[in-house]
Amino acid sequence: MTTGSGRRSRKDLAATEAATAYQKAFGAELKRRVVELGEPFAVAQADSPHEIFHVMDMPLVTNQWWSAYISAKQLSGRYFEALLERGYPANSCKYCSLGFACTVANDPASAPWGGLPKPSVLVARLTCDCIQHVFSEWAEALDTDFFPMEAPAWEHKEPNWFERSNEHWEEVYESRRIDLMVAEMHELIALLEEKTGRRFSEDRLRILMEKINEQESYIAEAARMIGEARPCPVSIADQMPNTMIPQWHRGSDWAVAHARRVRDEVRERVKAGAGVAKNERIRLMWIGAGLWHDPGFYQALEEDAGAVFVWSMYMPFAGPQYIRAVKDEPMRALASRICAMNEVLHLPPWMNSWMASEAKRCGIDAVLMLMPPDNRLSQSGTKMTKEALEAAGVPVLALDADMVDAKNWDHDTMVGKVKGFLKAEALL
Repeated sequence: MTTGSGRRSRKDLAATEAATAYQKAFGAELKRRVVELGEPFAVAQADSPHEIFHVMDMPLVTNQWWSAYISAKQLSGRYFEALLERGYPANSCKYCSLGFACTVANDPASAPWGGLPKPSVLVARLTCDCIQHVFSEWAEALDTDFFPMEAPAWEHKEPNWFERSNEHWEEVYESRRIDLMVAEMHELIALLEEKTGRRFSEDRLRILMEKINEQESYIAEAARMIGEARPCPVSIADQMPNTMIPQWHRGSDWAVAHARRVRDEVRERVKAGAGVAKNERIRLMWIGAGLWHDPGFYQALEEDAGAVFVWSMYMPFAGPQYIRAVKDEPMRALASRICAMNEVLHLPPWMNSWMASEAKRCGIDAVLMLMPPDNRLSQSGTKMTKEALEAAGVPVLALDADMVDAKNWDHDTMVGKVKGFLKAEALL
């Protein structure tokens, strides 16, 4: 059922080609440092404090990036079969376990880089029940340490968190949760210093945090313009790589310059009245991680239906969740960013309030919501978000599909399903 998967998407921004070229070169350099030179490196979840590794100039493989990389090479099915053959459950969270599946498959001939070598540490926040199991098993398979970070309950319920998160992060994210994250980051730093001989500098972190603020402000400005412009000047086929690739390098000179370039290109397209479809009639919102095995899906309905994906979480998330007034407390400011990274994207009341607000801001006509059947975290708040959007008059189509596993995905069938949904809602 993978007919049509992996179709290429059209790119309208010159910045997109620059970003993918940079990431390709970075991947080659990362492989050289990690595989060929044997430098100490880490494997970490996307919602862990990457800034610590960047400050220590320590190579980092982000688990979600690694999963997307494997998926884009159409290797996920083979590796998940390897998990089943070894007795692991069929309903494992695909996004978080694909890297582990690649290690378990132990097939250097097919694996990117010939498979990951032994990292110094694996790092993950315990945001759902499966994380500890996956990373503990993975650490054992790689014969290394797993450093778990807690994800304590968030008692302070502030639905409009995105309005105060930049400046009033101490109140929004709770001091006790920030305290715990800071303590754990100090423990992680001590472990890294012991295992690598490298040293952490809080002064370097302060500088990095300010540069990240600059980077994210450009992305936030681009997101605002895209939401306000009619027609939509940039589809999410350009938004996703131009947000996420710089995020993996956030605060670097390249990432700051690239974010500024994206902002400027978006501004130029808005001024020129450029749109991604000749006759835009329907503005769509995509809720969920990127569909990494079929990026062409997002542009399949632009020309014949005038349906344009205006919004995905990556670009508009940059402003409220990454920008932080440092206040001469870089560790606490960083902790406030990390301690709720997944919660605001996946749990009520934060997820549904933000996404309903964003749908209104961007003039969204309909929503497509990815519902990976085995990913508990990606389903946690989606039903309440669906209800919130529908209560606001925005119809929602839930897609029973996975972001990295193409086993049950068929491009043409899914495009037809979306067309049927839009017709049923009298939008097409």
